[in-house]
Amino acid sequence: MQRVDVQLGERSYPINISATFSPLLPALAAKKQVVVISNPTVAPLYLDAVQTLFSQTKVQHFLLPDGEAYKTLQSFEQVLSFLLQQQMSRDLLLVALGGGVIGDLTGFVAACYQRGVSFIQIPTTLLSQVDSSVGGKTAVNHPLGKNMIGAFKQPAQVLINTRVLVSLPKREFAAGMAEVIKYGLIGDAAFFSWLEQQQQAIRQLDDTSLAQMIRHCCQMKADIVSRDETEQGERALLNLGHTFGHAIEAWLGYGNWLHGEAVAAGMVMAAKVSVARGWLSETELARICALLSAFDLPIVAPSGMQLTDFMPYMKTDKKVRDGKMRFVLPTAFGQTAVVDDVTEQELIRIFA
Repeated sequence: MQRVDVQLGERSYPINISATFSPLLPALAAKKQVVVISNPTVAPLYLDAVQTLFSQTKVQHFLLPDGEAYKTLQSFEQVLSFLLQQQMSRDLLLVALGGGVIGDLTGFVAACYQRGVSFIQIPTTLLSQVDSSVGGKTAVNHPLGKNMIGAFKQPAQVLINTRVLVSLPKREFAAGMAEVIKYGLIGDAAFFSWLEQQQQAIRQLDDTSLAQMIRHCCQMKADIVSRDETEQGERALLNLGHTFGHAIEAWLGYGNWLHGEAVAAGMVMAAKVSVARGWLSETELARICALLSAFDLPIVAPSGMQLTDFMPYMKTDKKVRDGKMRFVLPTAFGQTAVVDDVTEQELIRIFA
């Protein structure tokens, strides 16, 4: 088992990475009220195994429909109603068993139910293992924007079982690779090169390569979150590709493109702005496109989507400050910065 620690003082927590469901922290395993939130896709595969982590407790569960389309206030209210009907107390432990949708929604419920209860993340998609399960961002979507209603709520523990990726559809695995590749672009060019070299082993779900890759991503994110928990500065760099990507998701309708697919196209769009500014070379852009394409990820915006379709969503993006849109752009290969001076002419050029 490998371990990464998110250092946040009294709210610090471990991320355990192994090829099984690793043991819980003793205080969590001893909880008397436990509710697992999952979906009908994941629960038949892993719910029984997760329940065995709580040998002294009768574990209850609540299933939500699968997919981004259900990351809504309505689903949030359904979970709250279930907890109230079951007379759950503030000593409750919630368990998020699923991908990013389940993790985000469960965390938001944990932040709000009786002003806050404990929860743990057991992410079952690559994207949630390397990104959304770590760092405490929780939210639901609104028709006018992604993740617009939420809170920061850190989990008490994250359990990553690399073997669950065997059951993950190839499209979902590829979507997770977009976030993995992002880590190489925002601050670790050597990791990007390693991904280029290891892409075949990764596609074949080699245990050693997967564990090394996931641990590296979690360590990078843990370090950033430890320094900037609530995204006042450095943590915003983790949003490379997301300003464009969130617009794609909202315009298409949540769930039509997976989050990672939209981020992949968004990273290429951001890189094109950097090429036009002279920060990246055409050769470096080609490397980015080649690695994304190797995992069957899109490198262009959806057919028919124009700049005028992006603008309403980008203008309400969470990174907007003083009415100015802010973008995370590569300033060199493996380096990024948040900028607020991207002109409409620069954006027009990437659609040319």
